[in-house]
Amino acid sequence: MSLHRLPEAILLDMDDTILSAYGEPEKAWKVVAAEFDAALSGLPAAALADAVSSFGRRFWSDRDMHKHWRLNLEEARRRIVAGALAELAEAGHAVPDASLATAIADRYTSYRREQMHLFPGTVETLEHLRQAGVKLALITNGAAHTQRAKVERFELLRWFHHIQIEGEAGFGKPEERAYRHALESLDVAAAQTWMIGDNLEWEVEVPQRLGMRGIWCDAYGQGLPPDSTIRPDKIIHRLPDLLSEIAA
Repeated sequence: MSLHRLPEAILLDMDDTILSAYGEPEKAWKVVAAEFDAALSGLPAAALADAVSSFGRRFWSDRDMHKHWRLNLEEARRRIVAGALAELAEAGHAVPDASLATAIADRYTSYRREQMHLFPGTVETLEHLRQAGVKLALITNGAAHTQRAKVERFELLRWFHHIQIEGEAGFGKPEERAYRHALESLDVAAAQTWMIGDNLEWEVEVPQRLGMRGIWCDAYGQGLPPDSTIRPDKIIHRLPDLLSEIAA
């Protein structure tokens, strides 16, 4: 579906929408596992990376686990690595001790932090939207200190009229009040607002139910899951794609 003119307001997700943060975890785990190859007690680094990625997908697929542990990513990653190593040990593999498991998980956290960056064209697009008079809100889930540090590191305050962090607000997506609070803060109606993000449920399905346009950011080119019943109003790969067919 084409979107031919800008709305009054846009609500934006942060991680893997305007900045590269947690996408393609399998690749990141392979890099980190390779750094520990010599200390893995004979366990191939690739096998460790595959096991951790598999355990992580199952860990984060549980809604209750996700809601709880996204507020403490560091400890969640320690549990994921420990769980993966326990499964490998049960299958008969030699595995390193628990202290190394913690070191691997913590290195993954620092590696992800090192690799974070704004996607190309993000700043220019935000500037264009501001100059066009669009009200902008950043709505992000996660712990207050973690997400606020990203806001400050990438100097995002200057672009947004409202910044809403789950750990500060006390609620987050996909709770309806998270979206309603942002709309009230901008003093806009849902019908005049777009929501943009990488999570089909949080940034498309729920916003559409509330009367907004839901735009899915497929930053890593994965495509819609074949069994998805959620249909975005538009699919983009980077924020600048918004402007390619819009006359502001």
